[in-house]
Amino acid sequence: MANPVSTDVAVIGSGVVGALVARKLALAGRDVLMLEAGPRIARGEIVVNFRRSPRKGDFVAPYPYAELAPFPIYQPEDNGYLDQLGPYPYKPEYLRVVGGTSWHWAAQAWRLLPSDFRLRTQYGVGRDWPISYDDLEPYYYEAEVLWGVSGPQAMEKYSPRAQPFPMPGVAPSYLEQRIAERLAPQFEVLTNTTGRNSLPYGGRPQCCGNNNCMPICPIDAQYHGGIAVADAEKAGVKLLAKAVVYKLEHDARGRITALHYFDWDKVSHRLEAQVFILAANAIEIPRILFLSADDKFPNGLCNNNDQLGRHLMDHPSNSATFYVDEPLWAGRGPMSPASIQTLRDGPWRDRHAAFRIDFSNSSRVASITAAAIAEGLTGKALDAAIRDRAAREISIKNVLEQLPDPNNRVTLSTRKKDALGLPTPAFSYSFDDYVERGMQASLTQYEQIARLLGATDIRYSKPGVYGNNQHITGTLAMGADPQTSVTDPFGRAWDFENLYMVSTGVMPTVATANSTLTASALGLRTADAILGRLKGVGA
Repeated sequence: MANPVSTDVAVIGSGVVGALVARKLALAGRDVLMLEAGPRIARGEIVVNFRRSPRKGDFVAPYPYAELAPFPIYQPEDNGYLDQLGPYPYKPEYLRVVGGTSWHWAAQAWRLLPSDFRLRTQYGVGRDWPISYDDLEPYYYEAEVLWGVSGPQAMEKYSPRAQPFPMPGVAPSYLEQRIAERLAPQFEVLTNTTGRNSLPYGGRPQCCGNNNCMPICPIDAQYHGGIAVADAEKAGVKLLAKAVVYKLEHDARGRITALHYFDWDKVSHRLEAQVFILAANAIEIPRILFLSADDKFPNGLCNNNDQLGRHLMDHPSNSATFYVDEPLWAGRGPMSPASIQTLRDGPWRDRHAAFRIDFSNSSRVASITAAAIAEGLTGKALDAAIRDRAAREISIKNVLEQLPDPNNRVTLSTRKKDALGLPTPAFSYSFDDYVERGMQASLTQYEQIARLLGATDIRYSKPGVYGNNQHITGTLAMGADPQTSVTDPFGRAWDFENLYMVSTGVMPTVATANSTLTASALGLRTADAILGRLKGVGA
């Protein structure tokens, strides 16, 4: 489309959350323009790229990379986009394409628990949210209907619901059924709630168990940001791709007046709007606000109280891999089908991190084959080893809560710049004893699960080395006090009356659920605030 000079609402970022918000505003009659730094992509092209990729476990590899809209890549080597300041490296994976990072996700769609909103009050750690579970419950359901969320009725006892799930849970695989049966004396194993069709829904087919939900569902049974963008455009939203926003402009009256962006010819453009919505991720939004520093705000916009970019959180994980004493045949059905929810809350939460335990159903054939060949096996011995081990090996992992820590922070690099000459993001990051104690508690649960499954050859991930789950939160935390938060309870910036943030970044705590459904619910609530449907707010 031609480069516009003005619009009613400018949405910066085209991921799931931004697209849902843009759609809702457009359906209410607003003129909405959504800007995306990266290019448009097509599902069919990504499926082909995945099939041809030699690195099937690299979920970023099938997606187009552009120097003008860079994102972190770690395989076969780190591309160095992110500046690691330590003491622990934080290595998120995200995409800058139309539709955002949810193209290569697992579409997990748990709600938070009511207690997650009052962590400080109930357990004396972390911080409370400025809103309650009840405030967000109707927006959770609104998001679930738009995504097409499937889930078991039993999940209601953890996160109460006013309406049933749009669809029942996806049919359990044989692996899930046997694990649930064998762990039943001690653990309740539930089918995961996901943005994945268990029935035809939204013009898309039901899940057929391809087992490559990540990095791409080949039949679109799984919801993603590309679908959200298409729905937004049907509602009248205009999309401008390859538009790298690098600065917000403001007046003396506390309003944002324009944004500036580079196109991919490195030409700068200026766009005016009445309302501005930052809808990129919790790393790229702080980056834009830091880049917008000027004489009045030398430390960046929305940073009068030095809160911008602080409290960076994710879900640290470790894992255990072992052989079960019977064939379970991982690789048929969704890759992450079931989990244990009972450890997400409890009186011990004042001492150590809560966590969820997930069961992997990813095919084991490739990794087991490589390991067997490395052992020197050939011929019939190799074939027998692959058949036996691939049938019996499974992996489990935890997903731990991390408390907000102001020293965990996104800033601008003073050492690295991208192809447009803009400083790249930099991280200060570490784990505290709360996480470490949670890791130890989860190891005890791993041992019990392994015992119930008759496990042999148990292999734990390396002590003290944790993966993250790309659930980037906290850097734009909402709150009731501008001294300790970046936005108000509706996602509006404290410092600018027409600037809103819809992102996982506004979550004050990370809890134990994947963050995008909560961010979607928060974004839909923010849209109502912008439309003046919530008392005391509007633009």
